[in-house]
Amino acid sequence: MSRRSWEQHALALAIEASKRSEDPYIKVGACALDFSNRVLGVSYNGLASGKVVNASFWNNRDKRRPYMIHAEQNLLSLFGRGEARLIACTLLPCSDCARLIGCWGIPMVCYLDDYKRDCGAIDIFKFYGIQLKKIKM
Repeated sequence: MSRRSWEQHALALAIEASKRSEDPYIKVGACALDFSNRVLGVSYNGLASGKVVNASFWNNRDKRRPYMIHAEQNLLSLFGRGEARLIACTLLPCSDCARLIGCWGIPMVCYLDDYKRDCGAIDIFKFYGIQLKKIKM
């Protein structure tokens, strides 16, 4: 019997966290591990904690997009720069999140699915020397 890798374990936690997202269009989860493979945090995309909106808010994806906080952004708020060894995301981070991950000094990003809307993130990860690894579950 083989065990999951630490990357697969973190991704499984990210998948579970994504189920908390209230976004009906796309649910994204993220998980960070430290250098001892301890969980630093898990998160998902959504609105700021405690923000209550009318149900109609969710009807127009383009209008709500500026208010959504990405799973990676939520995750990075849970720990300090240099503390994480890796972030696992259910979706390849966008270019904005890629820059933030670079700022936090995180050396590895694992992900499950490609983000078809923005291809600039891969170049940003390469620029900052961040190892990018697509994981199959």
